[in-house]
Amino acid sequence: MTATLTIYGIASCDTMRKARKWLADHAVAVTFHDYRKSGLDRAKLESWTDQLGWEKLLNRSGTTFRRLAPELRENLDTERAIALMLEHPAMIRRPVLEGPGILLVGFRPDDYAAAFSDPGQAS
Repeated sequence: MTATLTIYGIASCDTMRKARKWLADHAVAVTFHDYRKSGLDRAKLESWTDQLGWEKLLNRSGTTFRRLAPELRENLDTERAIALMLEHPAMIRRPVLEGPGILLVGFRPDDYAAAFSDPGQAS
């Protein structure tokens, strides 16, 4: 039985394209969830934040974040960061790859290779 993997992000993102190509080239089946079009529920984002920290999920270098008023970018905490990411899903670093035993943020080929090198992992 193949484990279910979901890759979260935005279809037009170049990093997403690279990650999806890597997964396809390595015969890793995934479901794509575009959180710009389909949104993201608070419970999912809170789960990721609990596991990884909001600092890893919030893309501070992206245009959406940089265009925010300075008072919205300063003095962030977990609650404020989650609220911003829910209101502006493009602020969530991409991709987020999630499945049994896997939660990766961003795309680095070496990290993906390591995640799928265990024969017990989804493929």
